[in-house]
Amino acid sequence: MILINLLPHREAARKHRRETFYASLLGSALAGVVVAGGIYVWYAAQISDQQGKNLVLSTEIKRLEGQIKEIATLQAEIAALRARQQAVEDLQADRNMPVHLLNELVKQLPDGVYVTSLKQDNQVVSIQGIAQSNERVSELLRNLGNNSPWLTKPDLIEITAATVALTPRDQRRVSNFTMKVKLLRASDLQKAAASASAAAGASTNASASASAKASAAAGGASAPAGTASAPAKT
Repeated sequence: MILINLLPHREAARKHRRETFYASLLGSALAGVVVAGGIYVWYAAQISDQQGKNLVLSTEIKRLEGQIKEIATLQAEIAALRARQQAVEDLQADRNMPVHLLNELVKQLPDGVYVTSLKQDNQVVSIQGIAQSNERVSELLRNLGNNSPWLTKPDLIEITAATVALTPRDQRRVSNFTMKVKLLRASDLQKAAASASAAAGASTNASASASAKASAAAGGASAPAGTASAPAKT
């Protein structure tokens, strides 16, 4: 007996495939939404974490900026205190400068030179006086430039010829001079002494190095001579 299926099986199969396709499409869409949601949540967590770190960094930066301002203020105060200390030290050193000036003038003035005026402006001293001749003025310049530890850099500003009347009948020719000289502080002398000692140490080291090289060269030159003389003895 032959059985004939009169039901619309093709439409049923097509409907089943369609339902399966829609179900897989819906599943894929749901999976995509879940994945996208997971990625969004992960990025949101990363952004939130980075924002928290940025907030901490901003707070620390503000705190460090405050500390930097405090340090700058302290440095300015330290510089001001050092300037005041230096000013006090200079004032204390300057109290003895007139004493050193007068002592050095007494020591360095040659015979026949007389000082008529002294004027000090900070470390520059202006000297006006009378000398018996130009040679006496030159001698004074040499003494101030070479023999005095407190006076340096003498500079002759002006020298003019004049006549001095000792008596109505006795008139003598003299030289009026004006010069400037620098008066050193104690701190300047200490710096000059330190520089001189450093230069002396450097020259001593250079001399020792040169002597060592010369000795080494002499030893190297004498070695071949001794080697050459040995066969002659045998």
